[in-house]
Amino acid sequence: MKAATDWKHLIRDVPDFPKPGILFKDITPILADAAAFGQVMDELEQAARPLKVQKIVAPEARGFIFAAPLAIRIGAGFVPVRKKKKLPYRTVSVSYDLEYGTDTVEMHEDAIQRGERVLILDDLLATGGTSAAIAQLVSNLGGAVVAFLFCLELTFLPGRKKLEPAKVITLHKI
Repeated sequence: MKAATDWKHLIRDVPDFPKPGILFKDITPILADAAAFGQVMDELEQAARPLKVQKIVAPEARGFIFAAPLAIRIGAGFVPVRKKKKLPYRTVSVSYDLEYGTDTVEMHEDAIQRGERVLILDDLLATGGTSAAIAQLVSNLGGAVVAFLFCLELTFLPGRKKLEPAKVITLHKI
């Protein structure tokens, strides 16, 4: 087992997933190593705690893995964002463009209260489309996006530009 500080070396490259030409960054080896997963959570907590947020909002599925335990650690609520028609209560939704079409994300209409300080968290920042759509949902409900937080950032893609001037924090840039 690698030392917890070596979590970045556990990121696995999976070529041609989910389609040819994509090099997928797989974080599941980090999750399988308790020490590495703990180190990532410690680093996320160090980044998030000073922001003094009331809610952490994250998309399915990998965002949930990090956001729920982080919310507990910093005393914030957790708000799941899911694909269309996956949440049981009344929702608000935003559609956004993908390279190959459009997608829609939703959250419960009562998940964010007006004026709440919100952190948007996901495992990976690539094009920024999902995170920008989530920020729109938060804004539509009257919340204030304090920052975006990611474990990994693919710097060769324009995700950061799509989210700025908001604060964008990443633990590791690739």
